[in-house]
Amino acid sequence: MQNKKYASQGHYVAPLEETPVAAIDKLDESQKARSTWADAWESMRRRPTFWISAVLIFIIAVVALFPGLFTSVAPNSNCLLANSNGSPEAGHPFGFTRQGCDVYSRVLFGTQASVTVGLLATALVTLVGIVIGSLAGFYGGFLDALVSRVGDIFFAIPTVLGAIVLMSVLPDRTPITVALVLAIFAWPQVARIMRGAVLSAKNSDYVMASIALGVSKFKILLRHVIPNAIAPVIVIATVSLGTFIVAESTLSFLGIGLPPSVMSWGNDIGQARTSVRTSPQTLLYPAAALSLTVLSFLMLGDVVRDALDPKARARR
Repeated sequence: MQNKKYASQGHYVAPLEETPVAAIDKLDESQKARSTWADAWESMRRRPTFWISAVLIFIIAVVALFPGLFTSVAPNSNCLLANSNGSPEAGHPFGFTRQGCDVYSRVLFGTQASVTVGLLATALVTLVGIVIGSLAGFYGGFLDALVSRVGDIFFAIPTVLGAIVLMSVLPDRTPITVALVLAIFAWPQVARIMRGAVLSAKNSDYVMASIALGVSKFKILLRHVIPNAIAPVIVIATVSLGTFIVAESTLSFLGIGLPPSVMSWGNDIGQARTSVRTSPQTLLYPAAALSLTVLSFLMLGDVVRDALDPKARARR
């Protein structure tokens, strides 16, 4: 009787177009899937810090490439002892050095050497770190153990201290030489970061699928693992550029970096320390240029880190 009762009852099924299930489950195929870099750019462009640092870095790059556009005074000409430690005047807004040279002109032309060393050192460290870290993390075994032990040896030597020792015995001191010396002692940090990122990426599903399809390991490393593991390295490279500029200035300040004939902020700061009490402007302006440049790259690195690392952004 009970079954007959339920059988006599009608069943109501709502029309499909009246239910929201189809709209919820339907994928929006009109928009293309965005990559990690597209998401990072979308995040960075909304940050005022990114635009401030980008504008400052652009100005610094233009000054480094074309310093003659901003002054008509040659940095090493018209150096008169009569203007020694002179105060600012028309055409010389920053005053004069102890040798009577224009401080404003030297600050502008010194940008080239300091930024060049920072860029070269960052490029070398990033390239070496990516190659060594990728091979060690992906292939493992004896290569990984060897790279780790060699990296530990270099980690035990402070970068600036190692550069001081090595630069003191080198006869030729050029921006390329300084960049190479800094890269020799700074590559393990990037290599270790890249190794860890590769270890995480090589166990991903797309890597396993590529192996199942018979793709060679080296092609998998180049096409899939490195592009998906390089984000942390880009962050550390952005921050390291400012660090290498400071390292070059430190070496030049100590007299074992770039020779005095090469204009750099470190050389100018080192030469100004003897007259800082009577003429503080000779130290103030190159130090301010150095600080502003380093701050710009640190600000950019902070924004890039937040954009490429959602966990870091969530912690803020």
